[in-house]
Amino acid sequence: MSRAGDFMKILLVYPKIPVTYWGFQHALKFVSKKAAFPPLGLLTVASLLPERYEKRLVDLNVEKLTDRAILWADYVFISAMLIQKASAREVIDRCKALGVKTVAGGPLFTAESGSYDDVDHLVLNEGEITIPEFIADLERGAAKHLYTTDNFADVRETPVPQWSLLKLKKYSSLNIQYSRGCPFNCEFCDITTLFGHAPRTKDSGQLLRELDAIYETGWRGELFFVDDNFIGNKKKLMAEVLPVIIQWNEERGRPFCFLTEASINLADDDALMAMMVKAGFNGVFIGIETPDPNCLTECQKTQNQNRDLIACVKKIQQAGMEVLGGFIVGFDNDNETIFNRMIKFIQDSGIVTAMVGLLNAPVGTKLYNRLREEGRLEDRFTGDNTDFTMNFVPKMDRKVLEAGYQHIVKTIYAPKYYYERVMKLLSNYRPSAVSEGITPINVLAFIKSVFKIGIAGKERRYYWRLLRWCLRHRPDVFTVAVRFSIYGYHFRKLYAI
Repeated sequence: MSRAGDFMKILLVYPKIPVTYWGFQHALKFVSKKAAFPPLGLLTVASLLPERYEKRLVDLNVEKLTDRAILWADYVFISAMLIQKASAREVIDRCKALGVKTVAGGPLFTAESGSYDDVDHLVLNEGEITIPEFIADLERGAAKHLYTTDNFADVRETPVPQWSLLKLKKYSSLNIQYSRGCPFNCEFCDITTLFGHAPRTKDSGQLLRELDAIYETGWRGELFFVDDNFIGNKKKLMAEVLPVIIQWNEERGRPFCFLTEASINLADDDALMAMMVKAGFNGVFIGIETPDPNCLTECQKTQNQNRDLIACVKKIQQAGMEVLGGFIVGFDNDNETIFNRMIKFIQDSGIVTAMVGLLNAPVGTKLYNRLREEGRLEDRFTGDNTDFTMNFVPKMDRKVLEAGYQHIVKTIYAPKYYYERVMKLLSNYRPSAVSEGITPINVLAFIKSVFKIGIAGKERRYYWRLLRWCLRHRPDVFTVAVRFSIYGYHFRKLYAI
């Protein structure tokens, strides 16, 4: 073990994510990848640590964690989300058994720090603030158990992630962050609790350095902007950021296409959508939540109220961006009609990737506080909003709610309904020139899809019908159609359809 202040060996460990909707574990097999996204937070933490430290990364989603790797380290740094709770606990226990000290941070430990007293050092909230303080104490031999802050970091000082630690070829996409925070205040969302209301943004020059760093790794393909709401500061985005992304991407032959998260008011700004598409944005995740106006009022989803949500979705699709939608059932104002209404909305909208979950109340949210006051909270929060669990007593009979939820997902991901949405979307979808082309990975995915879906799959007649239609009417989106077929395979495996 190195003494405090000496050169230290740091092992950064990212716990395993169970098979989930966004994990795309079943789909990744088609492209011979192990994980959808790398641990951007830990790569950023690595850059916050002193350069003289030796650092290694083990992502349990792409490789195994050996005792030898743990024993190599002076400290094991662990970052995790709530859904990684079980794996995080195993890592902590293994480190303790081997006598190696642990340092933990990230959403899981920040939200449930009281459950991790056995972690040697909890470095919580935003690492740009708490990590330097911890390292200073560590190097003078006076490190505390707990580091926390109520302040928000200036993301303009966030370093470029240390991409050299990554086993790049194991991932299907890479990720990047431009901003933190969201101007809205939905009752069930913990984003503002963790990152605040005022979107904090990086400068355009800083963003270009991050794009350069990814480009220099040799990566080509999709980048996911993991911002809580990419359009939270529209003025800066349009005046300073998108213009430089457009120029950067065009000067390099458009090596990247982008996916991000935004609010539905994106549909209100034609100029913004056009700039995003020109920059290479092909998709955007939007929290639709529910077609019921009373439930939107209940959860304070003000940005979704008093608008034709389907018309907004179609406008974004026609601009050239696929809409990935988030939906929730289990609001107090929901009744038994919501299940079929939700199915109809999803089918009519042409949202292919529609994640429907049961409502849960993350710690610290307004919903959590309200339900605690009402005595309705239960200790069942898993962080996976598609696993049929809720952490509170719903107003609707729980058995009725769970059965209705299963009816939704088993309907919308049944081949007939799913492929109907794919064709509805592709009939009007006009992606930018920065799109999915014919690459070795896409060829491999297509060949595997022929065998797994086109020959062995129960949905094979829908698969071939879609591909024939694409070749006849929309050959430009053939690779997109294959991708959607593979996604459908994943979703049906996930929901046991």
